[in-house]
Amino acid sequence: MTFVSDMLATVTRRSRQWIGWDQDTTRRTPADIVALADQLLSRRGEASGVALARDILSSYGALDAKGRTAVLTAFAERFGADHDKLKAAIADYEADPTAAAAARLSVAAEPRRQELIRRLNLAPRGTLSLVRLREDLLKRLAGQPDLKVLDGDLVHLFSSWFNRGFLVVRRIDWSTPANILEKIIRYEAVHAIRDWDDLRRRLQPEDRRCFAFFHPQLDDEPLIFVEVALTADMPDAIGPLIADGGQPVAADEARVAVFYSISNCQDGLAGISFGSFLIKQVVEELKRELPKLSTFVTLSPVPGFARWLAEELTAETSSLSAEDKAALAVLDTPDWRADAAIAERTDKVLARAAARYFVHAKAGGGRPRDPVARFHLGNGARLERINPGADLSASGLKQSHGVMVNYLYDLSRIEENHEAYAERRQVVVSPAVKKLAAAKA
Repeated sequence: MTFVSDMLATVTRRSRQWIGWDQDTTRRTPADIVALADQLLSRRGEASGVALARDILSSYGALDAKGRTAVLTAFAERFGADHDKLKAAIADYEADPTAAAAARLSVAAEPRRQELIRRLNLAPRGTLSLVRLREDLLKRLAGQPDLKVLDGDLVHLFSSWFNRGFLVVRRIDWSTPANILEKIIRYEAVHAIRDWDDLRRRLQPEDRRCFAFFHPQLDDEPLIFVEVALTADMPDAIGPLIADGGQPVAADEARVAVFYSISNCQDGLAGISFGSFLIKQVVEELKRELPKLSTFVTLSPVPGFARWLAEELTAETSSLSAEDKAALAVLDTPDWRADAAIAERTDKVLARAAARYFVHAKAGGGRPRDPVARFHLGNGARLERINPGADLSASGLKQSHGVMVNYLYDLSRIEENHEAYAERRQVVVSPAVKKLAAAKA
């Protein structure tokens, strides 16, 4: 047994030396890593492929920013489609446009980058490493548009890997492992969690719930989490929901579930849709536990409203009337909310303007300009109510002049609302919001 063990160790060591696995990964250059990527694509054996993939990703992780840029650039430039095979497949299809020829053309058109990414994913924790790699790539896209092809390949594959069918929803509470709780604190992107005591106030009272979605390959890394408050009525301000010292509502007396914070946790998955009906899944979890709950709403930020309003205030052709613009001139005055009469008058104009923003302001493809609206409408919600003066924090005033909104999740209408948005880009709004959008000064 000793002889066999020694022989296997010698063969393994020589094999590792031949392909470079035994090098200190902290000393690999970008050129070394690209050469390893070439080897990874040329190999058939799964065992050697796993080791190579692990080596490439760990070596990439050890590089400085300049080195990582060099590797990403090389991946984008070097591993495209085989042009000769692609031209031949195009010619074959033009000569004989059958389904089989189309399939061969599709195979020939696929960049080698996609197969490289699939093979890198074989490494232990490969999926998480690729998510981190895309974080690096996104930081460089603005200055290096040539990296968009690599980003397109990652988006294409991630969209399949992170399909909602693979995601698992888990309840987060005070008994959840500390390493995950620490990430909830770190990843909270809507209403910052100050410390562990603040986190306890959001998890432990009987009128609080928190749910997180996980992927099987990232079992200790939440992808998205939802904080919930159980209340008697639909809220119109965030302060009371996150303030210290509030009196908890008895869970069996609550009738409203409020999703007041929804945070995406992984920057490397920005722009990747986890699918529709994520919130519906949380609604169903709550309904099973607390069947007396009858209303499911959000209290959501409006991150693009202040920017859009600034554009409207200076545009020659605007949805705002001259009277609206005159009333909103006060926004440039510090502490304008200190005067209750001015605040009330201005909030009425802000509410009308916000309604028009949601109904009429569009991004590419006819989608609503507001990213939070796109998320909730895509999940089947209805824009129910606009709440001026709902978030008076510094960030709330900066991004929306304090405006927040409620989206309503009606279980009987979620699929219908989703189809209206997905098929026709219809912004589903309540009669009150529709009337507000049409109101004159």
